[in-house]
Amino acid sequence: MTSLRIGIDIGGTFTDFVVYDPSTQRIQTFKLLSTPNDPALAVLQGLEKIFAQQGTQHATVINGSTVATNALLERKGAIAALVTTRGFRDVIQIGRQNRPALYDLFANPTPPLIPSELRFEIDERVTHSGNILRAIDPVQVAELIPELKAHNVTAVAVCLLFSFLRPEHEFAISAELRSAGFLVSMSSEILPEFREFERTSTTTVNAYVTPVLDKYLSHLEQALPPSAHLRVMQSNGGNISPAEARKFGVRCILSGPAGGVVGCEYVGKLISSADGILLIGFDMGGTSTDVSLIDGKLQITTEAVVSGCPIHIPMLDIHTIGAGGGSIAQVDPGGALRVGPESAGADPGPACYGRGDLPTVTDANLVLGRLSAEHFLGGQLPLDKSRAHRVMANLGKELNLTGAQAALGIVEIANAHMERALRVISVERGHDPRRFTLLSFGGAGGLHAADLARGLGIPHVLVPPLASTLSAFGMLAADVIKDYTRTVMLPGSTPVPLITAKLEALAERGFQEILSENIPAKQILIERFLDMRYRGQSYELIVPFSETVYADFHRLHQQEYGYANIEGAIEIVNLRVRAIGKGTPPPLSSRPFQGQDPSPAYLETRLVVFAEGSLDSPFFRAESLEPGNQIPGPAVVVRSDTTILVGPTDHAEVDGFGNLLIEVGQ
Repeated sequence: MTSLRIGIDIGGTFTDFVVYDPSTQRIQTFKLLSTPNDPALAVLQGLEKIFAQQGTQHATVINGSTVATNALLERKGAIAALVTTRGFRDVIQIGRQNRPALYDLFANPTPPLIPSELRFEIDERVTHSGNILRAIDPVQVAELIPELKAHNVTAVAVCLLFSFLRPEHEFAISAELRSAGFLVSMSSEILPEFREFERTSTTTVNAYVTPVLDKYLSHLEQALPPSAHLRVMQSNGGNISPAEARKFGVRCILSGPAGGVVGCEYVGKLISSADGILLIGFDMGGTSTDVSLIDGKLQITTEAVVSGCPIHIPMLDIHTIGAGGGSIAQVDPGGALRVGPESAGADPGPACYGRGDLPTVTDANLVLGRLSAEHFLGGQLPLDKSRAHRVMANLGKELNLTGAQAALGIVEIANAHMERALRVISVERGHDPRRFTLLSFGGAGGLHAADLARGLGIPHVLVPPLASTLSAFGMLAADVIKDYTRTVMLPGSTPVPLITAKLEALAERGFQEILSENIPAKQILIERFLDMRYRGQSYELIVPFSETVYADFHRLHQQEYGYANIEGAIEIVNLRVRAIGKGTPPPLSSRPFQGQDPSPAYLETRLVVFAEGSLDSPFFRAESLEPGNQIPGPAVVVRSDTTILVGPTDHAEVDGFGNLLIEVGQ
């Protein structure tokens, strides 16, 4: 019987579904409004619909969830405690001396996830060289248990000094606590690296969000039919089993956006030469906007900070801001117009959805004529145009503007926020955006992409046919990926064969764990890296391991920072291994060009408001466009799940894969 492959991305406003049937190689997509109070509800509703249509319950379901993310952002995680070496209970509160608001004398630091009264100390000590200076006292560990239960603690983070060198004490504490029924996160399992603050923070985040993710996944697994197999998307661009996700929830903090980045890479490779295409991914949904950069390969970071909490596991380098179609516009006490980061979400949603009363970016686009009320979501969710005009007119009165002027202001402010985010991952990291193509996806991205590209000097915008559900599609294109690390602190004079031998233990572990996921050995790829720095530096560069790794470090340092100290002493700080079980992405086929005339896809002509004024603009049905069709701006291209705006100076063309390639006029 055919086993379907289903990718699911839970967003703040919509839950996206992509269904691939290997027997017919057919791909179907649809959206449902998210159910924030119980995210699994929308997932199960969608799966019920899919199984009824397809006549089968045999499926592999890959889920990218915001459950762990929201638990951290909204501070709605588990009641967690921290157990650490005596004298180090306040590490997560002291942190580093970095000040996020340098000149704000009244800025309040982000409160730690675990309050002071739930941070406990144990008399034990391991030296920096890995020798046990003071053995652990089992009586102290036993005495912790009634106190933890008295505070209704459900999860415990165990992070001892230098446990990445000698984890025995952490294992002893964890065994005792687990036998008492606590969900335990050990730093020597989560992040066996030096730097106490980052290791403690990452372990604490895992303890805080894992019980919430565990509850969600357990509910989902129990509700799924026995023939449906669940997988979970990770922040590193790969997927893992639910059992592993329930143990390492911190790995799934950015699982939804990670699917979008993987989808971007797949589309880029599909349409480009063997060298790849330089892409900036722009994912604008209903609640947030995620941006990323693909410079021939996915960008990985180990220095992410989410909601004020450093998370130092390998993650795709994604920058997120609170700007989306549902971002609420309001006048602040100083009389200025503000947009976001608060969102109307799925309930009540933008005013035009029929339940809300606050103006949003989606309402602004509808008032400006850039959205078609009748064709929104393929006609499944007709928009209330009069309601949108009313809330926009009310906002305009507060600003002494017309409703249309207020709507233009909302769009321009939202664009300014998103343009700033695009600069963070391009200009501020040494990349010239003029060399890149802006790949726009997410349900709201197509309405803003060309204007953003214009502001940054990006010459082209690419909008794939699966743009609105690309994150869910990316989950189907993702590999099985596991990351491993070990702190070694080796001098730069260490012979390469010795480093190879030390890496081999991690590589063998990765190979065996991927093999246990039923991945054939010939589809397993092992990548090796070193974290390297010049002696005296505080931070490292991740360098692919090879025979020329030392020369490669100097070259990479020159590329990143503009100089290389060829004579300087080098330190190898960490060993890294990435084990990859290669998957089989759903194939996307191309079609031959059919001609330049798009008139068979023509719907109607309407007035659309631009900064230049109101212009007659033709609307086209995207599903009826053919490869080779040319669309001069101004124009609006309507898909069943998204809308693309082609500006007055822009020119769009459809390629063989159905992608809309917009040449951006300045």
